[in-house]
Amino acid sequence: MPHETPHARAAPPLPTAWPRGIRSATAAAGIRRGPGDDLLLLAAERSVPAAAILTRNRFAAAPIERCRAHLAASRGRAQAILINAGCANAATGAAGAADALRSVDGVAALVGCRREEVLVDSTGVIGPRLPIESLLARLPDLAASLDERGVANAARAIMTTDTAPKASERRVRGADGEISIVGIAKGAGMIHPDMATMIGIVATDASIDPPGLDTLLRRCGDRTFNRISIDGDTSTNDAVFAIASGVAGAPADPAAFAAAFEAVCLDLARMIVADGEGATRVIEVEAIGAAIPQDAREVAATIGSSLLVRTAIAGGDPNWGRIVAALGRTRAAYDPQRIRISVGGLPLFAAGAPEATDRAALRQAFSAEHVQLQVDLAAGPHADRFLTCDLTEEYIRVNASMTT
Repeated sequence: MPHETPHARAAPPLPTAWPRGIRSATAAAGIRRGPGDDLLLLAAERSVPAAAILTRNRFAAAPIERCRAHLAASRGRAQAILINAGCANAATGAAGAADALRSVDGVAALVGCRREEVLVDSTGVIGPRLPIESLLARLPDLAASLDERGVANAARAIMTTDTAPKASERRVRGADGEISIVGIAKGAGMIHPDMATMIGIVATDASIDPPGLDTLLRRCGDRTFNRISIDGDTSTNDAVFAIASGVAGAPADPAAFAAAFEAVCLDLARMIVADGEGATRVIEVEAIGAAIPQDAREVAATIGSSLLVRTAIAGGDPNWGRIVAALGRTRAAYDPQRIRISVGGLPLFAAGAPEATDRAALRQAFSAEHVQLQVDLAAGPHADRFLTCDLTEEYIRVNASMTT
């Protein structure tokens, strides 16, 4: 029986429709093992502003390199995004680059746009050749069946080891009616800051120019997708795309629009963590009272990335000494005698010594489905957070047989 993660148990509702001017379709191309669709085409009615945050892995996959070139050539515009699951098309040499180009040209011919207005990505095992003929054979069906109500199918089609689809929606006022922001994403392993083996799409019908969309996506991505970790590994295919149809006009309140856009990104980031391979608990580390923003980020990320902290939480073991040890190897400025550490609001450590908190209460806090750790550096006004999950034997089982 498949392992049930916190995300699968929560079963959050999926949005019913894309923002106006955006449609999608999915198909089964036989790329991914097992049943179900593994190919997604998302398209706008015309060329529109687009942006992407792409992996900085030096072995970036062929589709990632294609996206870099296309966004530069189009100056931040696109009409279609094609994503397949089941094969990463990474470390595949000239043949993989040719396959990525053929998929792009196939989409461009069907939706009626320029090559550089098609973005493409793949997710799955690194190394195998993409079954390009199977992929190309399904493109006409995809183009003919584009539907504004395809969000749920789209979220499922890009899944790999995910146990449940991930999607989120927010709405704000616009100049020409309500603005919608809808995002989908997939995890759920090789997740770490600086992007990971995750793919996301955030679509909106707001009117925003390409530079503005790029700035918004990068700022929101840094606060959300780059604040999560499942296993400390980044991948060759990491990408989050943004596309804006402009149908709803400009936001009535740009700040409210930006906040809603970030909220969708944060929802997706939380879902990825809650659906981590083998996850039984979500861990949120909050660092407050930092002298500078970088200190807050480093403290939260160091504790959240600690294998010892995460395995302790997997066992519900209130071994808070591991938190202190992780904090101690950071470069953050603080006085050890002023540090305060708590879990779920229960004090663990202060003034350089343990707090006299009931052990049974601590075990319960460390065993919660959502474990909240807080570290107060008492050194300034800055704060940051980091999201992760516990590290379990199930994670090893999943990743010990990925290609066999």
